[in-house]
Amino acid sequence: MIRIEHLVKSFGDKTNIIEAVNDVSLEVKKGEIYGIIGYSGAGKSTLVRLINQLEKQDQGKIYIDNEDISLLDKKQLRIRRQKIGMIFQHFNLLWSRTVEGNIELALEIAKNKQGRKERVKELIELVGLQGKEKAYPAELSGGQKQRVGIARALANQPDILLSDEATSALDPETTETILALLEEINKNLGITIVMITHQMEVVKRICHSIAVMSEGLIVESGSVKEIFSHPKNEVTKRFVQTLDGMDIEKIKEELISLYPHGKLLRLYFSSDISHKPIISQVMRETSLAISIVNSRILHSQSGPTGSLYVHLPEGENREYKIFCEKMSNEGVIVEVIS
Repeated sequence: MIRIEHLVKSFGDKTNIIEAVNDVSLEVKKGEIYGIIGYSGAGKSTLVRLINQLEKQDQGKIYIDNEDISLLDKKQLRIRRQKIGMIFQHFNLLWSRTVEGNIELALEIAKNKQGRKERVKELIELVGLQGKEKAYPAELSGGQKQRVGIARALANQPDILLSDEATSALDPETTETILALLEEINKNLGITIVMITHQMEVVKRICHSIAVMSEGLIVESGSVKEIFSHPKNEVTKRFVQTLDGMDIEKIKEELISLYPHGKLLRLYFSSDISHKPIISQVMRETSLAISIVNSRILHSQSGPTGSLYVHLPEGENREYKIFCEKMSNEGVIVEVIS
């Protein structure tokens, strides 16, 4: 659906060059919700502006449905952009227009006159704003304003929805309702969504795949399941550790001090096997006295995933090897802590 190859974008002059996007390559599959996460200044917002060509790259290619959109002339690009909806952090609504008027604006710009009123009504129902048709932005809550923004982004029936920090200005409860709406749009309409965010909980909640950006580079990418189970880059580790306020490395240090003898393991259960009674099954097949000393469960788009920290007392090395082999054979990732 979207394929980016070796994208480069710099700002500044010869004495002060900022590489906002530095040799970035990624692929977003059709119908996927793809998260691009990074701290402020990572380059993620520049990347999304390159995807819809509001910014032009210095180097590299951007393909949408195998079409190199950087080769389009102004008229062709204007038509192509109608199929790329954009949701903004601060809504970007016209305060002098009603809910209906703001949604209709996208159709006016596209010079889409046929069935305009019917389309606006359909979108208002889709985003759950019935009864607010004549309201002005000043009369709406933050969540309602973002629903208007989503409806406007969907007006021209896009194939792609770009969401640039769409939930960062919202409270947690409202964020959840907006994410649920985007998830529904993705499932029911089959629209590919690219989520630009600095909120790991957003990625965890809604995305299928993720790319982590830092200083213009993609430092890690993969499925949400892969990234959450074994983050490799230090930036990714910091993001994962923000969830539920749990610092994985700190947990390990504390457990090592509490259990200086024996063996400590971290067992990672993916969504595919998280419902199976693997621990109890393997415990019955070995004579080891296994203690669960810590755990964490995360719920993501791909289902629940979890880590169990277990302590095995000093004993026969053969039994320990059997335990690790059986866990691995069941699909559990075994990490030796000490």
